[in-house]
Amino acid sequence: MGQPVAYFEITSTAPEKIREFYSALFGWTTSDDPSMEGYAMVDTGAGDDAIPGGISPSQGPGDTGVKIYVRVDDLEGDLARAGDLGAATLLPPMELPGGYGRIAVVADPDGNPVGLWA
Repeated sequence: MGQPVAYFEITSTAPEKIREFYSALFGWTTSDDPSMEGYAMVDTGAGDDAIPGGISPSQGPGDTGVKIYVRVDDLEGDLARAGDLGAATLLPPMELPGGYGRIAVVADPDGNPVGLWA
């Protein structure tokens, strides 16, 4: 069985502008996440089975864009396997605030960032 896409994230140098853009274009609503400065949770309005997301401020040059997070059972094992398959680790495993689990981020062989979420 495959691993599902569990979350999306849009990173921007102008997150307020991007929040307004997606709200106007798709009717999404956003709400500030008080545990993460400048981060907004996205509700696509597509119901309980929709993939949730977030909009975040850029943390450095070159980190803007859209990233998916894939649910994994073994964060360290899948991170190692990604490396064996040619990925580079961009963010080593870290705990998410609020008990939401742990994440890591890799760059696939083409350089696309992909989050792993356990």
